[in-house]
Amino acid sequence: MDVTDRSPLPRRPSSPLSSDERAPLPRDAAGLPPPSPEFDVVFNAGVAEIGISLAPAQRAAIADHVRLLIAWNEHINLSGLRAPEDIARGHVLDALVAVPALRAIVRGRNDVTLLDIGSGGGFPGLPLAIALPAQRAALVDSIAKKAAFLEAAAAVAGEAMRAAAANGPHIEVLAERAEDLADEPEQRAGWDLVIARAVGTVAECAELGLPLARRGGYVAIWKRASDGAARRSLNNEMSEARRIIQAAGGGGTRLVELEAGGRIGLPGSSLVVVRKVRPTADRYPRSPGERRRGTLP
Repeated sequence: MDVTDRSPLPRRPSSPLSSDERAPLPRDAAGLPPPSPEFDVVFNAGVAEIGISLAPAQRAAIADHVRLLIAWNEHINLSGLRAPEDIARGHVLDALVAVPALRAIVRGRNDVTLLDIGSGGGFPGLPLAIALPAQRAALVDSIAKKAAFLEAAAAVAGEAMRAAAANGPHIEVLAERAEDLADEPEQRAGWDLVIARAVGTVAECAELGLPLARRGGYVAIWKRASDGAARRSLNNEMSEARRIIQAAGGGGTRLVELEAGGRIGLPGSSLVVVRKVRPTADRYPRSPGERRRGTLP
């Protein structure tokens, strides 16, 4: 899927180029500059602090994803982070800091399936799929331009893995809302691990994620609680989410503090992890309006 019109159009020299007159956005990493030295410094130091080992092919796939993000971000607002070192910390390491905890949750399996709700620029889902590694992953975003970027990013990451003769995860892009995905038999209750970052409250993420998780699977929600006030707010979120978690088939909910976050400039990094223990009733997830009203049927 391309977000630009490739047909030739007349140019008006006196006016800036319109979006239809721009050169097509890159679909591969060829010709793109490598990430800056600042990116490499932050990324390499962060990976070492987290304590994970990444093969050269995995590093290349993540770097090519970032190269493409920087190129597209000049034309389409995929991320508010612009400096490569900020992308390294605020997106890539923010995803990878969860790898040890998620590996423990899935007990080191190498056949895990992963679905990322509201993936946007591909975070945290694409680096996680590469680093865990997952066998299969889906990046979900209903906004067409973001879904077009995700298609290109998944392709360049896959090509980087193949170029190094490495097997990477099968990654698909689903340009749909999570509510609509949950109505599809092949998606509902089909995923080992459903993740969400910057999507909404614990209650909202759990209600969207639990219908898509298989029984025995998990929903993992990125949260930050770097001080007492933030921790109290997160505790309140988790308390308020209990009813919908139980109603939607969830069981035990726990907060996993990611201690490496403080060492890499991401203090308070945490996951809220919800286990799916029984099938989700057909009425969930509810519509956005019903969720905003905050009442359960």
